[in-house]
Amino acid sequence: MLPSRILLNNLLYDSSQLAIPTRRVDEEQVRRPTHRDIGFICRFMVFFGPISSLFDFATFVVMLWVFPSGPAQFRTGWFVELLATQTLVIFLIRTRRIPFRRSRPSLPLALTALGVVALGDALPATPVAHTLGFTLLPAGFLAAPAAMVIGYLGVECGKWLFHRTMRAPVRHRPRASPQPEG
Repeated sequence: MLPSRILLNNLLYDSSQLAIPTRRVDEEQVRRPTHRDIGFICRFMVFFGPISSLFDFATFVVMLWVFPSGPAQFRTGWFVELLATQTLVIFLIRTRRIPFRRSRPSLPLALTALGVVALGDALPATPVAHTLGFTLLPAGFLAAPAAMVIGYLGVECGKWLFHRTMRAPVRHRPRASPQPEG
C-alpha cells in the first residue's frame, strides 16, 4: 500500500474510534471491574494475529488469482478490505458477549465505524479517487472483500474458544478503605 493510503487509512480508522468513550459497557464489567494483565493481552494477540493474517492472505489470493488485478486495483481493493476489517473488529473485541445481539454498542460508535467503512467503500468512485491513486473496483471484486469482512466478523467463534481456554486471572480493583477520622 502506498504511504498516502496508509496515512488515509490511519486517519479514517482513528476517526472512527473517536466514539469509543461513548461505548456501552456490559453489566458484568460494570459490577466487577477487573484489571487486565499484560500476559493475557499478549495471549490474545498471539491467538488472533494468525487468524487476522489468514484473512489477509485470503484477500491477496482473491485479488491476485480470482480477479487478476493490476497494482492500482490491488491497492484499492486492499485499502477497502483492510479499512473495513480493522474498523469493524472493534465490535468483536469490545465485549465477551455476542456483539449486536447480546451486547449492543453505543449509537455513536456504531455510526462512526459503519460510516468510515462506507466512506472507504465509496472513495474509489469519488472525484478524488484519481488523486488518491484509487481505481474503480468492479462489482464482483467488491463482493469478495465484503464476503471476507463478513467471514472476518465470524471470528466470534474464535473469540469464544479463546475466552473459554485462556481465561485471564480476574484481579478485582481493591475498594478504597474508609479513612479514619481525626
